[in-house]
Amino acid sequence: MPRPEQIPIDRHLTSEDLNLRIKSLEKDTKVLKRLYFIKYRYEGYGVEAAAQLVGVSHNTAYIWQRRWNESGYIGLIPKYAGGKPSKLSDSQKEQLKMKLEELDNWTTNEVRTLIFNEFKVEYSLKQVRIILRKFGMKYAKPYPHDFRKPENAEEILKKN
Repeated sequence: MPRPEQIPIDRHLTSEDLNLRIKSLEKDTKVLKRLYFIKYRYEGYGVEAAAQLVGVSHNTAYIWQRRWNESGYIGLIPKYAGGKPSKLSDSQKEQLKMKLEELDNWTTNEVRTLIFNEFKVEYSLKQVRIILRKFGMKYAKPYPHDFRKPENAEEILKKN
């Protein structure tokens, strides 16, 4: 025999408004999934049953329901923390950008070494590429072009 529902669902929206919100949010899949969960709860499904229908654990479903009961629709929107803070301050990043703009041909390894020598901060090569991309800079040496190369060099090579 199933247990009676312990936590009732608050009806912040009417069923019609909820259906309209679901239809308008087809692109935001995370919120959409949560709205379907709330819709199933409105229809009388228990938390575990509604969680199973949308494919999440019952713990996650209880969290969604608690957020819905506290804040309504706003509570279902994911809250991203923004990640770990940067090891370099904004002023250090400005200094680095100015140094990099002085000379145009940097490799990621050279930038990594520069950051360590100047600021005593160690980054992975991937993170150096991310920093350079945020600066709007390229992180590869340009391909060398020979000014003596004729315009039809590829055709000449095919003939030989």
